[in-house]
Amino acid sequence: MRTPHHPERNQLDLSAVLYALSDPTRMEVVRRLAGEGELACGTFGLPTTKATLSHHFKVLREAGLIHTRVEGVHRYNSLRKQDLEARFPGLLKAVLKASGQS
Repeated sequence: MRTPHHPERNQLDLSAVLYALSDPTRMEVVRRLAGEGELACGTFGLPTTKATLSHHFKVLREAGLIHTRVEGVHRYNSLRKQDLEARFPGLLKAVLKASGQS
């Protein structure tokens, strides 16, 4: 398995982050990670195919919202809270609050 690409903190782009957050499925992934911490890809239980969910994880990862850790055949995702707060102070908190989660 290849190591997933993660942009550096200084490479995070506001338009890419906002685009990634514009999809309801991706927003649900971010809400779950904010509330529960690191989760395996297969534990989200979202009503979508594996291929579509993989695409959503890729968009979130490449925008810099999540970090994907590979352990054997499993992939675990976590929210890049510190990087997002350093690059765009208050953005994640505001988005989560607007979506119904503080």
